[in-house]
Amino acid sequence: MFAPAYDRTHVCLARRVALAMGFRLVQTILLPVAAIAYGPFVMTLIRFSRSSGTSATALASLYTRYMQHQLGTRQDAPCVRLMRGMPHVSPLGLWLETAPTLIAHRLTGYVPRIYRYPYDRVPPLRHHPAARTTFYDAAVARHLSGVAQLVVLGAGFDTRVYRLPPAASVRCFEMDQPQTQAFKRRLLQQAGIDTTRVTYVPADFREDDWFARLSAAGFAPDRPSVFLWEAVTPYLDREAVEGTLRRIAGTAPGSVIAFDYFSTTLLASRSLFMRYVRLVFRLLANGEHFGGFGLNTVRPARQQVAAFLARCGLTLEDHQHVGEETGQRRAKAGFVLATVQGPH
Repeated sequence: MFAPAYDRTHVCLARRVALAMGFRLVQTILLPVAAIAYGPFVMTLIRFSRSSGTSATALASLYTRYMQHQLGTRQDAPCVRLMRGMPHVSPLGLWLETAPTLIAHRLTGYVPRIYRYPYDRVPPLRHHPAARTTFYDAAVARHLSGVAQLVVLGAGFDTRVYRLPPAASVRCFEMDQPQTQAFKRRLLQQAGIDTTRVTYVPADFREDDWFARLSAAGFAPDRPSVFLWEAVTPYLDREAVEGTLRRIAGTAPGSVIAFDYFSTTLLASRSLFMRYVRLVFRLLANGEHFGGFGLNTVRPARQQVAAFLARCGLTLEDHQHVGEETGQRRAKAGFVLATVQGPH
């Protein structure tokens, strides 16, 4: 005889709660292990950034994707190979830093919410990196079959072009600052990752005519494309962001651009959390300025974003805000997918 649906739901919920409690217990017991590794880990990143001329902030997204792969929520073998090949990340340091979460997961099977977006709630700010990665993956999956080109702007250590199925008939471009791109290409070669389908275009959005360089490298503006612009806009001023979006708005109809933003309110905040964020970026970003561009997120944020895109010649297709919009509280950040509708 079948148990009532309520009973089954109650049992499942109780089991999830028990697993979560077991996970947190193991993680807490092992937390001193990560604490021992954290200081040297950060100091090594700072030394690496200053000696190489490469922004160490590019490592943040790579770390999130590494953890998602290890926890089974997002497969990304090239990311793991890059992470393990980083000259400034020792295998022991990486193990110590990740051990509390990974061991607790292996003992309980539980995956903390921060690494398993999407879920049935608005993601909080602390879940921003993993939620952002998932949003971009969905944008690529939704549009890749209908475009001829994939362009990753400010690519950092993004690995999406190295995970495309062999049958994907798109031409791939990666654009980034010369020092970061050169460093990444050395790592890709050392890791044995195939790069034959990628065209690399060195450029700085703040100083170079990035679109001219992209076109000179073989990009065809009259063919529909997917543009990914992940974790870049906060380092640029409004003029550079709007100029980039208007350039994309002039490409072929059917092209799409995915990008993310922080709210102007958050960027102006003097809270202890934001002071800490600014300090970290000053130490790791190797001269990059954080907090130059933001969007007004007066409720509802989606309408503010749609109006901003319209001024740039684009149409909003999808938007996910980060941080609850309740009462007088505004969204803290957001992810955007916009489309090119026609000639401008």
